[in-house]
Amino acid sequence: MIDVHYWPTPNGHKVTIFLEEAGLEYRLVPVNIGKGEQFTPAFLRISPNNRMPAIVDLKPKDGGAPVAVFESGAILIYLGEKTGKFLPGPDKVRPRAAVIEWLMWQMGGLGPMSGQAGHFLNYAPEDIPYGKKRYTQEVNRLYGVMNKRLAERDYLAGDYSIADMASYPWVAIWKRIAQTMDEFPHLERWVERMKARPAVDRAYRAGEAISPPRTGGMSEEEKKVLFGQTAASVQAAVRP
Repeated sequence: MIDVHYWPTPNGHKVTIFLEEAGLEYRLVPVNIGKGEQFTPAFLRISPNNRMPAIVDLKPKDGGAPVAVFESGAILIYLGEKTGKFLPGPDKVRPRAAVIEWLMWQMGGLGPMSGQAGHFLNYAPEDIPYGKKRYTQEVNRLYGVMNKRLAERDYLAGDYSIADMASYPWVAIWKRIAQTMDEFPHLERWVERMKARPAVDRAYRAGEAISPPRTGGMSEEEKKVLFGQTAASVQAAVRP
């Protein structure tokens, strides 16, 4: 059993996609980020960066005490190594390197840039044209990178892998971050291919059961919780 401390955001979806694809038994532990539940001392002991998702593997591969892992990319690597699925082993040097480099590409580029684009477009308290242009253009560039990569392969690293699971939830929101698929036919086909996977559908449905899709905007109190935190927010607890 794996406890998944979770809210249905792109980073949260990454983990549930893997768990559904691998058929692992898991339990969702909701962390309502709009209410600030990510800042509770109990959660900070699992995820010292006060961000979800985080997991607690109650039956780790070594048979020892439960293992807590935070950061979505680290979780995907951990689960890939635990199961031997969607991440080539150390003996498969080249395909493993491809998966890890595209996973890191997502963690360092696609996710953060898409997040910043979404912030300036949808949540910023004032209209900042430079911020909107800066991040939507960078997302456009990153889509171009993916489109070129997918021109001759079905998935980012060749075979379906954790790199695709990490990237899809951040591309699935393309409409919300002022993007279009008109320039990116290979990326668009990949999006449809990912969306059609039954495990991906189950992962998203699991998220909707926790928090149905929003029909209105974010409240001012939620914005304060999500965007107004400082170092003082994480001083209440220290990971053992």
